[in-house]
Amino acid sequence: MSPSNAWPTDLGPVICVVGARPNFMKMAPILRAFASHTPAIPTLLLHTGQHYDRDMNDKLFEDLRLPKPDINLEVGSGSHAVQTAEVMRRFEPVVDEKKPSCILVVGDVNSTLACTLVGVKKGIPVVHVEAGLRSYDRSMPEEINRVLTDQVADRLYTTEHSAAANLQNEGISPERICFVGNVMIDSLLSNRSVARPPADTLRNEGFDPAAIAGPEGYGIVTMHRPSNVDHPEVLESLLRVLKDISQSLPLVFALHPRTRGNIERFGLGDLIKSPSMIMLPPQGYLEMLGLMADARIVLTDSGGLQEETTALGVPCLTMRENTERPITVDQGTNTMVGRDIAAIRHHAAEILAGRGKSGRIPEFWDGRTAERIASDLANWLIQRHTTH
Repeated sequence: MSPSNAWPTDLGPVICVVGARPNFMKMAPILRAFASHTPAIPTLLLHTGQHYDRDMNDKLFEDLRLPKPDINLEVGSGSHAVQTAEVMRRFEPVVDEKKPSCILVVGDVNSTLACTLVGVKKGIPVVHVEAGLRSYDRSMPEEINRVLTDQVADRLYTTEHSAAANLQNEGISPERICFVGNVMIDSLLSNRSVARPPADTLRNEGFDPAAIAGPEGYGIVTMHRPSNVDHPEVLESLLRVLKDISQSLPLVFALHPRTRGNIERFGLGDLIKSPSMIMLPPQGYLEMLGLMADARIVLTDSGGLQEETTALGVPCLTMRENTERPITVDQGTNTMVGRDIAAIRHHAAEILAGRGKSGRIPEFWDGRTAERIASDLANWLIQRHTTH
């Protein structure tokens, strides 16, 4: 396509779908790249309302310089079936009214799959950003969402080369796949200079910043996965080893409501009562970025944090049995420790002794992924439009 200054008048907007916190970080740079592309790619930002903490949503949108959503479906919480069905039910009339040129979905939440199904059944092209990631653990709802979305989406944008191999193993034609890099890193790099200093974050939450100002530094902990926090004996053993680590290194927890609730419900509150264990509520994007960038170690069960720590060069211990982001282990700073207490203790000691992974930055984790998506998608849509 030779870049013209105008988008074809008979080609509708791209509906860009977000539903949960990790989607926002990925969508912000995409929307900016679409606006600055020649021709500008018209978009409608649709929030399904799957994550419904209004204060947190507003703050995230502000931190990431995301525009207010054009449409909010306000589905709220519910079981996987209820949430998926409700998104589909509310999304369909939007598609009928707006007549989009395509639907762009990111990641692996219920909204990703629900909007994909609506689009595909209406003959509207669907593009999936962050396609082909696989943990090969079908007990994770996100894995089901990923596999099904990739099977029916028309254009698949991948973050790492192993993703293309995963997709082709599932019978997906290479023509549908385009390697663009990691859009989450676009967000991280563009916000690195405005990340909140950790001392400010602690002060704002009523803690003395001196708690993390010692020469040994500090570590960050996040835990929210049901497999780690919903079983009393598992949660207790993890909290015990974290308490042990905190004797050598102060630990700052960004405590997910589910985790906090279960600590109280299971009577494990005493395990987190320590001056070297700092319990913060969930933090905004810029706060977490500041905390992570200066940390000696991150212990987590999050998907996104595995990538962010690799980009920041901070050693990460992932408390999961598998990862859909193997590049963070093969090339990055990530080590899988599962729920193996001895492994957590050993690898944490290695990192504190200066023997942690330094890793390297993977290919195309360069802050220009959204530009590559904009360029490819504009070409693809206009070409499709002229041949249909």
